[in-house]
Amino acid sequence: MLLIDCPYCGKRPETEFRCGGQAHIARPTDPSALSDADWSEHLFVRANPRGVHAERWNHIHGCGRWFNALRDTVSDRFIETYPVGSEPTTGSHPSQGTEPTRSTQTETRA
Repeated sequence: MLLIDCPYCGKRPETEFRCGGQAHIARPTDPSALSDADWSEHLFVRANPRGVHAERWNHIHGCGRWFNALRDTVSDRFIETYPVGSEPTTGSHPSQGTEPTRSTQTETRA
């Protein structure tokens, strides 16, 4: 069984946690100025990299708190967990500006 290191409770089984998606996403400063398409992209389009990825996690069956984790999506290995509002201490932080995968758009062929 995979153990996840909650920064508040310590190592616990993976069944106690739920992934909340990509971490470190800033809310737009003026959401009312966005078009429907821009707002939809902000809400639903996320990066889906192969390799190290920053994610939000919730210790749903434990302390109930949210935290961030650096996880390698290839090996499913957790590199580091850290409280929300903090930055990771390792040098494995994924590069900023990663282009999101646009899985919501389909390609049409003629």
